[in-house]
Amino acid sequence: MAGYNKNFELSVEDLALIEDALRKETAKAPVENSDAKRRARDVHDLLGRLHNQKRFYRPRNGVYVGG
Repeated sequence: MAGYNKNFELSVEDLALIEDALRKETAKAPVENSDAKRRARDVHDLLGRLHNQKRFYRPRNGVYVGG
């Protein structure tokens, strides 16, 4: 039996494309029944997990000014 590949080779651009496609999917899909609501929630959770894996730049020295 085949197993799952746990190592993915995706670029930052690949992930941005996936995120954009998922956002467009949820924006166009009407959320009328329980299946659609569950799917929208699953896509939203996936987008959150992708976001949480990002590393944001923060300078090591000096004051960080966000915005």
